[in-house]
Amino acid sequence: MKKNTVKKINFSSGLASKTLVIIGIIGLILVIAVYVAITVAVSRQQVDQEEEVLQGPPQPVYEATVGPVRFIVQEARDLGSVLPSLQSYNPNLTTTERFIRVTIGAQNKGKTNLPLYSWDVGNITDSEGRNFVSINDRAFGFVPQPDTCGALLKPEFSPVPCVKLYEVSRASTDMKVTVRYLDQNNRRQEQTLDLIVN
Repeated sequence: MKKNTVKKINFSSGLASKTLVIIGIIGLILVIAVYVAITVAVSRQQVDQEEEVLQGPPQPVYEATVGPVRFIVQEARDLGSVLPSLQSYNPNLTTTERFIRVTIGAQNKGKTNLPLYSWDVGNITDSEGRNFVSINDRAFGFVPQPDTCGALLKPEFSPVPCVKLYEVSRASTDMKVTVRYLDQNNRRQEQTLDLIVN
């Protein structure tokens, strides 16, 4: 009888040690998995932070292609608060703020002519989201003639200048102008270009 008792005890203690070994292995695997997960998360965060540092703030955009039209900022000039009349019969235009003249070149990068008014230069927005519309309709005598905004564009001809006048707040900074193209299905595509006002 003593032999059977001894075997029973040996069998029991062997099972307990096997169970302890299995629990130890599972615990070790869990510790390794947690360590790997933490290491991967920290390295991803460091890579993201390094990319942000390398990329920095978004670069200004002075040229963009919208549909087949390539738009280029040619000039943005602060004209002050008075636009002197070029003709004696037109009075000077005045404002309490400032006038800005924006010249955008438009070039057809497509293969066929682009019809009249299929492209245009839109409004100016500033860093605060304020929107300024063109005053070309009331400043007709101050804009070069003929007005070539929205003109027919032939493929790969030199850029056609579009001159727009805007009345803008003196407080406005970081201004952008919207350029747009209207395709044959009357779908409008737009993009903003950054302005450096001289």
